[in-house]
Amino acid sequence: MAKPNSHFLLFLLLLLKLVSLSSSIGLNYGTLGDNLPPPAQVANFIATQTIIDRVKIFDANPDILRAFADTGISLTISTYNADILSLTQPEFARQWVTANVAPFYPRTKIIRVLVGNEIIHSHDRNLILNLVPAMRNLHTALVLAGLGEIQAQFKRGYQTFLRIILRLLRETNSPLVVNPYPFYHYTPSRENYAVFRPNPGYYDSFTGITYTMFDTLMDAIYSSMKALGYGDVQIVIGETGWPSLGDPGQLAPTMANAVSYNQNLLWHLRSGKGTPLMPNRSIETYIFGLFQENAKPGPTIERNWGLFNPDFSPVYRIGLLRSEQSAQPVPPTLPVPPTRPVPGRGKGRGSGRGRGVQWCVPKAEASDQAMQANIDYVCSQGVDCRPIQAGGPCFEPNKSKRQASSFIKGKINSARLKLTDLTQAQLLAEEVTDGNSWPPDKRTMALLSRTAFEVDDYWRIVDVVHKRLRQFDRRNWRSSYRALILLEHLVKRGSKSVVDEFDWDVDVIT
Repeated sequence: MAKPNSHFLLFLLLLLKLVSLSSSIGLNYGTLGDNLPPPAQVANFIATQTIIDRVKIFDANPDILRAFADTGISLTISTYNADILSLTQPEFARQWVTANVAPFYPRTKIIRVLVGNEIIHSHDRNLILNLVPAMRNLHTALVLAGLGEIQAQFKRGYQTFLRIILRLLRETNSPLVVNPYPFYHYTPSRENYAVFRPNPGYYDSFTGITYTMFDTLMDAIYSSMKALGYGDVQIVIGETGWPSLGDPGQLAPTMANAVSYNQNLLWHLRSGKGTPLMPNRSIETYIFGLFQENAKPGPTIERNWGLFNPDFSPVYRIGLLRSEQSAQPVPPTLPVPPTRPVPGRGKGRGSGRGRGVQWCVPKAEASDQAMQANIDYVCSQGVDCRPIQAGGPCFEPNKSKRQASSFIKGKINSARLKLTDLTQAQLLAEEVTDGNSWPPDKRTMALLSRTAFEVDDYWRIVDVVHKRLRQFDRRNWRSSYRALILLEHLVKRGSKSVVDEFDWDVDVIT
């Protein structure tokens, strides 16, 4: 189950596409209870008494895999986090597939293998750095086993890591699995907004759309993916739900809220209407969870996410039982947009919509005297001009144009560092691999190789190198050449993960 503040949490995954999938509603089947029924009874109950046609488990329990054989229920299985380091070895990946997938498929309808659980939020550097190599090896192992073609989680600071994952998912035609939990964004004043009850909704002044909280989270994920250039990657909801009981004093986890959220969520998903930015899209979704698990550690809510008791009686009814299907579901009352003007779209240069980063450079015909006069004026207005004054690192007497360009570039980079997710390491990697004709600075290269041992900076640096190599242009070959120089330096002095990371770029490098 997701932890607080992890609504964009990634189940960074590898998808085994063995059958044609249609979007549907599934359940997360957890087993942390000492009174739960045996897997065979669970499989029979789901197959014969509910409308659920898919289940996700948190391991590859052979008893569960055998129990679901010949039921027609689609099964998503998972590797343990502890297996990730071992999965970076191809032989172990082949052994894992041989032991956990091959004996059961196709009688058990395994559709997906997830690699790990809540990896980013574990803050375990080794797991994060080795996740992509583990995914690639498992991908290869599944293909070699002849089980079918492999078609195979936004926290600030992980955008570059997410881009690497999204690139792999696109290459293997796989979805990104996310866990949107409105529960963890609950406040008393936003209760109705969170659980689909009648409410004013949230008005997004940028899009002019009024949102429910669930759609807000989903469209935020989609917007982040689209901004990174991967809006075409499909999304699967690996977990979402609402606990029905909490500790004394907790306002969010109540039976009424759980019923409202899960019942209206089910209607919303089955309607096929999608979200404002993903209209008419049916999203494969797994509600958390199947049972009340009495052995789960932690606060009371951890043991009260289940839709069913261990004796299969409903904790509350939301329309999942076959016996409930005669009644037509009542759609939730969604927000009605208030009467507000839609923000102007702006046609001038200052509108900023759809425009990339822009800045000024001196005109070719501008004289040095005119440039110096402008520089003197700007510096008199309180701007820090020490870098381009005598003794500064960018001071070049009688070369006002070059000084001005250097000054502007420095200010732009300073603004990027403050106003965007850019880090100093990423900026240095961009500068080291630009199109200049002189060789990269050795001190900067040494700094980058040391910085590459930090998880977030590692992904940012290698992403810059990936881009330079993939965007090779004969007319601007120096960027790719300088990227190769940086890559060689990282292989020799950086993290061991660099070699595995660039295995798939061999076709570009050679």
